[in-house]
Amino acid sequence: MRAVVFDKFGAPPEVREVPDPHASPDGVVIEVEATGVCRSDWHSWQGHDSAVRLPHVAGHELAGRVVELGGLVRDWRLGDRVTVPFVCACGSCEQCATGNQQICDREFQPGATHWGSFADRVAIDHADVNLVALPDSLGSVQAAALGCRFGTAFRAVLRQGEVRAGQWVAVYGCGGAGLSAIMLAVAAGARVVAIDLSPGARALATEFGAVATVDAGAFDGHEATAEAVREITGGGAHLSLDCVGHPTTCAASIGSLRKRGAHVQVGLMPPAQGVAPIPMHRVIGGELRILGSHGVQAHEYPEMLRVVADASLDLDKLVGRRIGLDGVPAALEEMNNPVPARAGVTVVDFSVE
Repeated sequence: MRAVVFDKFGAPPEVREVPDPHASPDGVVIEVEATGVCRSDWHSWQGHDSAVRLPHVAGHELAGRVVELGGLVRDWRLGDRVTVPFVCACGSCEQCATGNQQICDREFQPGATHWGSFADRVAIDHADVNLVALPDSLGSVQAAALGCRFGTAFRAVLRQGEVRAGQWVAVYGCGGAGLSAIMLAVAAGARVVAIDLSPGARALATEFGAVATVDAGAFDGHEATAEAVREITGGGAHLSLDCVGHPTTCAASIGSLRKRGAHVQVGLMPPAQGVAPIPMHRVIGGELRILGSHGVQAHEYPEMLRVVADASLDLDKLVGRRIGLDGVPAALEEMNNPVPARAGVTVVDFSVE
């Protein structure tokens, strides 16, 4: 099969022929029809994820059809249209037993711990725990856009953040996760302030329902950015999300909160990027909550799809462009720029040559 492979961290990936994967006894092989290009893939390519072993194939926001079944798989058939969470679970540890598969003690992540979906096919273990059926009404490109960024935002906004109608929500970073968070917060009746360096991303945030935007590049440091958000929101956001994953955006997000507000860390924070200067005096004095959001469980997908349907969320609006597999190396290279050249999510559509 064809796959996008890198043999050295940060070196240009290349599309080449590699051996086909095979299903484990409890797993499947999925023929990939679409897969998102996510900043998590960029982190894997840059060597920020200690789980990655070289040579490597990244990619984790996938949708496709089952083309091979392990002998122990009970719930799936050849040809089934499926997706998977970016955190796949074992199904038998303490966390899985309590419904928290997103923090499974023996988690595996296609595109990180295992070869991923920047390839014609990808193998997924523990299929009965991890596969999610796709409705006929949802195309593969839209399902890929629904991947880790939308799923993580769903959990961050509605579960960890417990957003309520009428609340102020600050969203730092208007890439795929941030735009998803804006869509979900607006659908819940919240008022959103979107913060980003990119004019195009801020414009898209407004189109998605943000009532105000902030150019983070217009301020001298994260404290000034946070002050601007507090002024817009009349004292601070009830909920703030760092969808970038950087020490300065994390600190600014926490600084944006009103008393008893909640910060949810959505963007990955590799230790190589440094430690966030968290204003602990504000955390203590304002009784703030600091939470993480690590993907979403497979069993939450039906509810997530219900929210999408009930709120008439247009997932096509998340997709900034479609590329073929040959376009993945350049798409990853573009992420070296802190201000993306394009707004929205990039999706690899395997029907594109």
